[in-house]
Amino acid sequence: MTAGSAWSQSTGTVYGLIDIGFVHEGGGPGGASIDKLTSGVASGSRLGFRGTEGLGDGLAAFYVLEMGINADTGTLGQGGLGFGRQSIVGLQGDFGTVALGRQYTPVAFIQTETDPFATGLAGNSPNLISAGGAGGSNRMNNTVRYSYTGQSGLTADLAYGFGEATNSISRNRQVGAAIGYVSGPVYLKLGYHNVKDAMSVPAKMTFFGAKYDIGAVTAHFNYVVNKGAAVFGLVNADSRDVMVGISVPYGASRFMASCIGKNDRTFANNDARQVALGYTYFLSKRTSFYASIARIRNNALAGAASGFYRVGNATEQGLGNRAQNIGVRHAF
Repeated sequence: MTAGSAWSQSTGTVYGLIDIGFVHEGGGPGGASIDKLTSGVASGSRLGFRGTEGLGDGLAAFYVLEMGINADTGTLGQGGLGFGRQSIVGLQGDFGTVALGRQYTPVAFIQTETDPFATGLAGNSPNLISAGGAGGSNRMNNTVRYSYTGQSGLTADLAYGFGEATNSISRNRQVGAAIGYVSGPVYLKLGYHNVKDAMSVPAKMTFFGAKYDIGAVTAHFNYVVNKGAAVFGLVNADSRDVMVGISVPYGASRFMASCIGKNDRTFANNDARQVALGYTYFLSKRTSFYASIARIRNNALAGAASGFYRVGNATEQGLGNRAQNIGVRHAF
């Protein structure tokens, strides 16, 4: 009876986040601009279910089902997928964690954890830097992922996404990996992602992310070698991307700033530079107010007026090369 009771120990949680803000975007094609009330400006709105079941001897099963919500209209995010943010089941123990299903790429974790804007608001680093997945997506379908964090601070992450193409193991296949050291104020991780399209043509990137927290200020840094990965469908055949930023906590406030430079080494020369400022005020542990502004300067030869790269937010690409947003976020 004692063993049976141990095996039956389980927990389940319903959680979510609602984020709605006012967004002004400008610098679009022909000088177009737009004002809108939109969902998921700082963080994607969501509803999720997660839980664990103890299996004994330190082993546990877990699951996560998380749907994206367009809170301004009540529709589903991620193109209408039922659980488009995450849908995973797995096992965890002293050996690490094994998860199966739709989940984030290893590079996406590094990008979110080292971006001062946490890949949200107008300063969102994915405006210029890919997360490595198919089409630049930060998620992988049909994926087996193994992750491990040791007591010494060493981390490892390996993911394989089955392409599920008939008579081929390479078409539409994705592979991601990361190694790192995270301890105290130091964060250092090196990630890699390789995705093949329906013709088995590869796109790959190497992503180094770092940050150092000295209390009064945290310094953020990215260096990315991109060989074919996309940003909102815009393929970077060969680029070097650098992000430097800072975040400064002050009482209930947090100030963020970053500068991103994209050096496009192809004949097209689609260089770009983004400068961004942001502010968050924590009204409570669950509720925060935010504001940010960003501008991208595209290489004039690539069509600066039409904004080759655009200023978006956590869930949208954006209309043009500049944007401001202000809003509120509540977690439950």
